[in-house]
Amino acid sequence: MSESNEIADVPRLELEYTIGFNGHIPSGLHVHPDSEHVVYPIGCNIIIEEIKTQKQRHLTGHTNSVSCVAVSKSGRFIASGQMTHMGFTADVIVWDYEKREVYAKFTQHKVKVEALAFSPNEKFLASLGGQDDNSVVVWDLERKEDVCGSPAAMKSAGTVFAIAYANTRDDVFVTGGNGTLRIWKLDLASKKIRATDCNLGQLKRVVKCLQVSQNDDYVYCGTTSGDVLQINMNTNLLTKFGPQKNKYSLGILSMALLKSGEILIGTGNGTVAVLKGGSFAKVKSSSVSGPVTSVTLRGVGHQFFVGTASCQISYFMFSSFEPNLLHTSHADSVTDICFAWEASILFGTSSANDVRIWNAKTGKELLRIAVANMVCNAFTIAHDGRSIVTGWNDGKIRMYTPETGKLMYIINDAHNEGVTAVATTHDSSRIVSGGGEGQVRIWDVATRMMKHALKEHRGAVSSIKVRQNDAECVSASTDGTCIIWDLRRFVRNQIIFANTLFMGVCYNPSETQIITCGTDRQIGYWETFDGSQIRELEASATSSINGMDISSDGKFFVTGSEDKLIKVWLYNEGEVTHIGAGHSGKVTRLRISPDQKHIVSVSNDGAIFKWKCPNVSGQKAT
Repeated sequence: MSESNEIADVPRLELEYTIGFNGHIPSGLHVHPDSEHVVYPIGCNIIIEEIKTQKQRHLTGHTNSVSCVAVSKSGRFIASGQMTHMGFTADVIVWDYEKREVYAKFTQHKVKVEALAFSPNEKFLASLGGQDDNSVVVWDLERKEDVCGSPAAMKSAGTVFAIAYANTRDDVFVTGGNGTLRIWKLDLASKKIRATDCNLGQLKRVVKCLQVSQNDDYVYCGTTSGDVLQINMNTNLLTKFGPQKNKYSLGILSMALLKSGEILIGTGNGTVAVLKGGSFAKVKSSSVSGPVTSVTLRGVGHQFFVGTASCQISYFMFSSFEPNLLHTSHADSVTDICFAWEASILFGTSSANDVRIWNAKTGKELLRIAVANMVCNAFTIAHDGRSIVTGWNDGKIRMYTPETGKLMYIINDAHNEGVTAVATTHDSSRIVSGGGEGQVRIWDVATRMMKHALKEHRGAVSSIKVRQNDAECVSASTDGTCIIWDLRRFVRNQIIFANTLFMGVCYNPSETQIITCGTDRQIGYWETFDGSQIRELEASATSSINGMDISSDGKFFVTGSEDKLIKVWLYNEGEVTHIGAGHSGKVTRLRISPDQKHIVSVSNDGAIFKWKCPNVSGQKAT
């Protein structure tokens, strides 16, 4: 059976909620015209979230990362484009907002869809291809077919980044980019679009965002130079630009027009400001963390939302003009995940620069432990709940209090090539750590001294698990070995060899067997008594298995892989019961909650997905 058929035939995991927001997408955050929901992308999904309750609905249909999002004027449609691999076409999906289902799917652009815009009466959708495509296409939404297309810019110009439709006409839209700014007119009779280049005189600009005035007299352009251009749409001439001095650092990346005639901008240095419409002078400003890639108004304009490249969503009241944090998430690859011992309400994740503790029920961030310019490769919460143990790429083990995140102590030079795995014994008296150089080291928590170093691995240690009685542990390494260590005599009990880079290892509850996963795409069952292999399962047709976890009753386990899929397996039968699809990056780690009601998976795009764990006790795959 091919993997595509396997996915089609197996029941899907139910996605409960996501933690994450792809803030790198220009204008990716939108307030729906009903003023009750926000729309934003994460991974392959479009999230529709109720502002008051933060309940989520997920639109799933893309096969790769969403690259752009647009919402129609009435809110009837949502459009999203994706990126794909070189040589392949990228889909545009139009969603029916009320039905929460696909209305139409368009495929023409190569590699990436850069931007989308709906016509004011929702008759047409204009789509802009990325750098490898460089075309603009107009789609008829009623007939669900393309009307016409054209190269987006002259060959002498660079990439086109932005597109915006007129507010009163379905036949006029604007595109802008690197050395190009064009006003397009659709000739429906001849099925052609004709472009007129705007005259900027001696001015050289890279346009990153566009907004058309309410009466279609002007188009306003935000540039990487940190100023705003005003173009007359009737004459195609530059009428003014500014501010002349004190331009905005790192460019203007997002923009919205206010009914008062003022301009709301977001900049690359995190500034959010309101400018006068005539002089472009600053009226008021504030700042947020990271480049502001989205600004979107709510309702009549008393409130607006801001999305940043640091993957945070904030909302502002125009009266106070101060940011109020709504959502936070990791902006880099999530390296590890751990539930508090026997507590399904809390889990933590690690990434570059920080470790975060989350409320598993609401998805709210409860605690953030930040270490600038460092990557936390692994972490765990001690079984007694008194400390958070973290391993970092600078070779240090840092321990923090779980309530406040205060640093308790540091073990310096714990490993020469970074700490890559950590675990604690069940009595919380010792830490077992693995490093990039391949050593497994045992540390006494009370004295913070190393008790022993175990030196048999020749590659980075990827995972460590400790037995319930604290007498043994097993370590998996990228050198193709798994070693079961005696933690009393500090010697090797058993060693397992395989032609793979081991990425994960788990004891079954009886601790008579271990299961392993790695780059050979196989799941191995091994006896702990003598290290012999009992069974081998093919877990993926094409991709490395990066993470695994086993249920507390031992009846099932879960795997996450580079093909972005989560799979639930029956332990004894070795069969897949459910598959979860939605991540746009490779799954790096995943865990089953102690109460076995949820599965939480993390990926290298910074996303955290919480799935409803199916009741698979005694169930066989269909």
